[in-house]
Amino acid sequence: MQRILLIGSAVVATGLAGCGYNLGNVYGPEVRSISVPIFQNETFRRGIEYQLTEAVHKEIRTRTPFRLVTGDEADTRLTGRIVEIRKDVLGENRLDDPRELQVSLMVRVKWEDTRTGQVLAQQDVPLSSDETPLAVQSEFAPEVGQSLATATDDATKGMARRIVNMLESAW
Repeated sequence: MQRILLIGSAVVATGLAGCGYNLGNVYGPEVRSISVPIFQNETFRRGIEYQLTEAVHKEIRTRTPFRLVTGDEADTRLTGRIVEIRKDVLGENRLDDPRELQVSLMVRVKWEDTRTGQVLAQQDVPLSSDETPLAVQSEFAPEVGQSLATATDDATKGMARRIVNMLESAW
């Protein structure tokens, strides 16, 4: 009976290994601490850089094993620039009042090892050699009580999730 249970466990473990599942920590063991200075803001909306940096800090604290530190004592540094924030009308009523709007947030981030200077997160799109562009959208409808503030909050939280996802090790 024990032998059958052992063989069954081995079959299940082998099956999971082939399905793209990871049975361990998805973050590399070589990185223990991270520094995330306040993001730069190249847009005309002030304050969004603080809101996004705070959301990234919260995501790192809750989802990763990394210790947040300030200054040069961190193993790695995550820097970012907010390059665009847009508010677009998606739908109007018959009086041309906006019914549904969308907030778009585009950020370029760079994650580098402070010990070696190596860029840990490479980009796929050839915009720059050392930054990764990320974009998120959040929709809101003023008629149902949503506002630009709620949509901006949703967009920054979504962007923070995407940034922290980028910190995961390659499979």
